[in-house]
Amino acid sequence: MIVAVGGGIAAYKACELVRLIVKGGGGARVAMTPAATRFVAPLTFQALSGAPVLVDLLDPTADLTYGHLELARAADLVIVAPATADLLARLRAGMADDAVTTTVLAATCPVLLAPAMNTRMWRNPATAENVAALRARGLHLVGPASGELADGDVGEGRLADPAEIALAGSRLLGALDLAGRKVLVTAGPTREPIDPVRFISNPSSGKMGYAVARVAARRGAEVTLVSGPTALPDPPDVEVVRVETAEEMARAVEGHAAEMDLFVGAAAVSDYRPRTAAAQKIKKRDGDETLVLSRTADILAGLGRRLAGQPRAPVLVGFAAETEEVIARAREKLKGKGCDLVVANKVGGPSAGFGADTNRVALVSATELAEIEGTKEKVAEAILDWILPVLDARRPRQGEG
Repeated sequence: MIVAVGGGIAAYKACELVRLIVKGGGGARVAMTPAATRFVAPLTFQALSGAPVLVDLLDPTADLTYGHLELARAADLVIVAPATADLLARLRAGMADDAVTTTVLAATCPVLLAPAMNTRMWRNPATAENVAALRARGLHLVGPASGELADGDVGEGRLADPAEIALAGSRLLGALDLAGRKVLVTAGPTREPIDPVRFISNPSSGKMGYAVARVAARRGAEVTLVSGPTALPDPPDVEVVRVETAEEMARAVEGHAAEMDLFVGAAAVSDYRPRTAAAQKIKKRDGDETLVLSRTADILAGLGRRLAGQPRAPVLVGFAAETEEVIARAREKLKGKGCDLVVANKVGGPSAGFGADTNRVALVSATELAEIEGTKEKVAEAILDWILPVLDARRPRQGEG
């Protein structure tokens, strides 16, 4: 495996990536752009990988060590981390002017890009076009993550966690364990209109559901994501259906339910909606106002009732965001809604729940209880790891069982 290091501040995190690969029993060879050496010395990567580091293709000693393009010929995977805006642009152009671009251009194995840059650079249309072109050529993407950046800005652009990059790389090297599976995921909030300018909603960001959709697609599934209003970009290789209200989400789920193998209900669906929505803005008047609410359709419970007792029923996963008695409430939801698994978390705190990039959850089934903490992609991986044997036992792929 090759770790190709670009010249950005996140280059120091590539050290941890190499360490994880070696610790996991893999062989890592490192190539660096000249700019990357200004952030991390090649000797550091040599110590971590136990092998010489390729920086200067025209160095005679490098040619003696690797042979011309031998690094690319021998690779089974190339991970570019960090993939800076400049490096993405040069890779799209097919340039071969340093050790990294030459190695990627010559590689015939899978290439995994881990972008890292300022959020304004990531959102620039030029970068978006470069990423889209590289993905269209078959290159893969992990991240970027959101959060506080090195220069003080906040938003997308952080290098994905090294453990997530290593896991994404291992998926590309191994079998796609969800290949041939159809997965339906809901994410985000719903908005229930009071009038044309007001609505009832909740603070869900959609990040957990989007992480599940992204990871399931990376593992080979055919994924449909039914999303309420969010500020998140569409996950790669995922069909996205955008809705506003609980009723619209229920209709979208119903339209895809017949063909799904797995349903993950990560959306924070409003439990109530105004009984009537005013056609015009309601004018402010003196005194209190009364808003009459009606229950919305319970999407998960409806699926559970409809599929109960079917021997090849899809696997159903629900989410429970609670403020107290988290496990007890999750067990009630597990039984009451016919779920196979409930992912429960306590709302609140800086590293869990709405809006955060990390989560602390409990996976609650009829016979098991497991606690998971980490990034939302890590949690998504754990959820799908739990689901896989249940799915394989209940709904064998064609030709199996």
